[in-house]
Amino acid sequence: MKNNKMLTMIIIVLVAIILIGGVAFVLFTQFNKPSGSLEPTIDEIVVASVEIPEITTNLADNRVVRMSLKIQTSNKDAAAELTKRTFQVQNIVIQELSEMEQKDLEGKQGKQIFQKSLKTRLNELMQEGEVQEVYFTSFITQ
Repeated sequence: MKNNKMLTMIIIVLVAIILIGGVAFVLFTQFNKPSGSLEPTIDEIVVASVEIPEITTNLADNRVVRMSLKIQTSNKDAAAELTKRTFQVQNIVIQELSEMEQKDLEGKQGKQIFQKSLKTRLNELMQEGEVQEVYFTSFITQ
């Protein structure tokens, strides 16, 4: 009888250890999964981007600027919406540039400030997603 109780205790302890080990393994593998790529792939960026054709306009100091833009959105639905809003994008670009002088657009910092203001203004329009980045594909001032 004593042998029987001892054998039962050993089996219960072994089953408990196996169960605890199994639960620990499952939790470890679930919480240590690689979170995937947080950054979108280039193919995802291309699908979610909209090309804005060349815009030529005057600056506040009577200089001329000519630029083309590529705007990256959060998803393809947002890109489809922005494509439909191309005329509004062009209008916003022209309005922003009409209040700037050539010196405001000089250097990296000037262009980044302009890109940030465009992004903010465009996100005010968007209903399906958001604008994530504004890229210059060409930029000339005269």
